[in-house]
Amino acid sequence: MARQYSREHEWLDVEGDVALVGITEFAQEQLGDIVFIDLPEVGDEFDKGDDIAVVESVKAASDVYAPLTGEVIEVNDLLADEPATVNASAEEDGWFFKMSIADKSELDELMTADEYKAFVESES
Repeated sequence: MARQYSREHEWLDVEGDVALVGITEFAQEQLGDIVFIDLPEVGDEFDKGDDIAVVESVKAASDVYAPLTGEVIEVNDLLADEPATVNASAEEDGWFFKMSIADKSELDELMTADEYKAFVESES
């Protein structure tokens, strides 16, 4: 399945019942140099829209929201020691977590890459 995007500037790669989640290139650019990331714990369950992580940069702290309802099944431990990985590779190596998908119908609310690009341009 093609990469999808949320209105809160998260990207998702969905494979089966699992979503790999991170913040978009646009989001990391807005934040500036990232110095700390507070990730969820494996086994934590979230409803769509819940605060799931916090990103701290030299500019500000920003919440990351659960793009779907589900359970965290893996986190990117690299980010604990190297949060700047998100600045260097937001949409690849800088992924935040993997979560199981409880309700696949929530995927219908996400945007394609073209829709997300138009959304970002409309917000600028």
